Amino acid sequence: MRRAALLLAAIAAAMSVAPAYATIRITADRGGLLVSYAERFARARASGEQVVIDGACLSACTLVVGILPRQQVCATPRAVLGFHAAWKPTANGKTTASPPATQAMYDIYPPELQEWITGHGGLTSRLIFLRGRELAAMVPSCGAGVTAGLATHRSVRTVRRSASSRALAAQPPR
Repeated sequence: MRRAALLLAAIAAAMSVAPAYATIRITADRGGLLVSYAERFARARASGEQVVIDGACLSACTLVVGILPRQQVCATPRAVLGFHAAWKPTANGKTTASPPATQAMYDIYPPELQEWITGHGGLTSRLIFLRGRELAAMVPSCGAGVTAGLATHRSVRTVRRSASSRALAAQPPR
C-alpha cells in the first residue's frame, strides 16, 4: 500500500511543472521503477508534451497510457505495449511479486485497458502484449504529420532502452 501511495503522490507532485512543448518518442523502452515513470509521465502531462509510442513500451513504460490524457499520447503501427505484475527485490537478491504496486499500476490504466488485461489473464509474471488493431482501439493512432515530423523535429526526445526490446518492437503487428 505504501508504494501505491508513493506512486500516486509522485504523479500529483509532478503535475505542477511548467509547460515545455516538446515530443517524447518511445521506441524501445523496457521499463523500470514505477515511481520514476509516474513522475516522468506526470511531468509530460503537466507540460503538454506529446508522447509518441513508436516501438516497444514495456512494464512501467505502459503507465503512459494511464497518466496522459488520450489527446496527448498516440501510437504508430510499430507500437507494442507489454504488461506484467510489479515486483520488488528481496533481501537475497531475487525478486518477488508486489501486489500493492501491481494494483496501483492497474488502477492507473483506463477501464478499457483494465478489461483487456483481465481478459488476457491479468497482471502476472508473464508479459502480455497489446499491439495492432487491439492497441489502436485503445490508444489513438498517430497521424501522418506526427510520424513524418519525428524524423526532423529538433525537440523530439527518444527513449530507447535495449537491443532486446528493439527486436520485440520489430515484430509485425497482429
